Amino acid sequence: MPAKKKPATAESQQAIQELTEALQRERADAVNIRRRHDEQTANLKSVVKANVVRELLPAIDNLERSLIHTPAELADHDYVKGVQGVVKQFGKALSDIGVERIPTVGQPFDPRYHEAVSMEEGTGTVEVVSEELQAGYRLGEEIIRHAMVRVKMMQVENNSESEE
Repeated sequence: MPAKKKPATAESQQAIQELTEALQRERADAVNIRRRHDEQTANLKSVVKANVVRELLPAIDNLERSLIHTPAELADHDYVKGVQGVVKQFGKALSDIGVERIPTVGQPFDPRYHEAVSMEEGTGTVEVVSEELQAGYRLGEEIIRHAMVRVKMMQVENNSESEE
C-alpha cells in the first residue's frame, strides 16, 4: 500500500515560505552581481581604450604636423602620400572604436571641450574658436584630451533667422 502523505503543518509551511524567500533573495543577489560585473567590465574597457588612445595621440599629432609643414615641391611625393595614408588610417581606427575628434574652428568656446591658450581681440560678444593648435578627442562623454585653441570675440549669426 502506498504511504499516505501527512498534512502540511503550520511549521513546515512557514519553513517552506522562509526557504522560498531566501532563494528569491539569493537569485536577486546573483542577478545584481552579474549586472555590476558587466558594468565594471564595460567601464574597464572604456578606461583601457582611452589610455591607449592617450598614448598614441602624440605620434598622431607629429604625423599631422609633418604633413602641415611639407614643402610644396614634395606635396605629390609617394612618401608624403604614404604618411597621409597612415594619418587617415589612424583617424579611421579611432573612429571605429568610438573616439571622436572635438570640433573646434568656428565653434563657440566651451571649456568642457576646449583649452584656450590665447585670446584675440574682436568686435563681437561671443567667444568663438578661431584656430586649433592641437586636436582634442573624446570617447563618448569622456574627454581624452581637450582641444588646445585660440579664441576670438566674434558676432555669431543666428541660423534660425537665416533659414526663414
